[in-house]
Amino acid sequence: MKFVSWNVNGIRACVKKGFLEYFEEQDADFFCLQETKLQAGQIELDLPGYYQYWNYAERKGYSGTAVFTKHKPLHITYGLDEGVIEPEGRIITLEYDHFFLVTVYTPNSKRDLARLAERLEWEDKILSYVQELDNRKPVILCGDLNVAHQEIDLKNHKTNHGNSGFTKEEREKMTAFLASGFVDSFRYLYPDRDDAYSWWSYMNKVRERNIGWRIDYFIVSERWKNKIQDAEIHADTMGSDHCPVCLYIKDEDTI
Repeated sequence: MKFVSWNVNGIRACVKKGFLEYFEEQDADFFCLQETKLQAGQIELDLPGYYQYWNYAERKGYSGTAVFTKHKPLHITYGLDEGVIEPEGRIITLEYDHFFLVTVYTPNSKRDLARLAERLEWEDKILSYVQELDNRKPVILCGDLNVAHQEIDLKNHKTNHGNSGFTKEEREKMTAFLASGFVDSFRYLYPDRDDAYSWWSYMNKVRERNIGWRIDYFIVSERWKNKIQDAEIHADTMGSDHCPVCLYIKDEDTI
């Protein structure tokens, strides 16, 4: 099975920059989006063969997630609690016979770290939520997690210690998440690969020089790590300040 995750930084803008061509080219089983930045009725995508699931933020032009899939799920959950509205539209969970797929857009702690405390509360909630799912069946979690976990995951780590996305607190939360029974699929396969990033600032020529951060992930239940065939970062794909990331899972009896 093929999974793609992409923070599109506004799906309407991304469609004008080649999103549909990339989508068709990838022919993924599951295609997850973060930061869709729209409300219901503001776009209509013709994606033959795919079920579409959207979680919109209440605030216009902000946040939001979506999943497009060839495989109809047993159940869909929007937010962290069944029936409880999550106003920023940051999470969608699809349940299948043998696994859960969760796409997440993690809150940014802000440049001045004004939202760091709220961010850390979110981390505790998402870990508890995913652990509960994992107790039932394996989990594949993907999305923009807004943290570079290790120094190898961003270009200028020396000057970014303590900055949003690379604080000790955020990195420790990621360490704790993985230690609770999950693997970062890309680092599992490529522990020493550097210069592999998924987000770049819009500052002049930063992306051209590959001065980036790896903050987009596929995280998989540890007991499924042997099912991971490959993990890719499609850094040459434009259309957003993030690029898509991709996961291949051995699919015998998986759905």
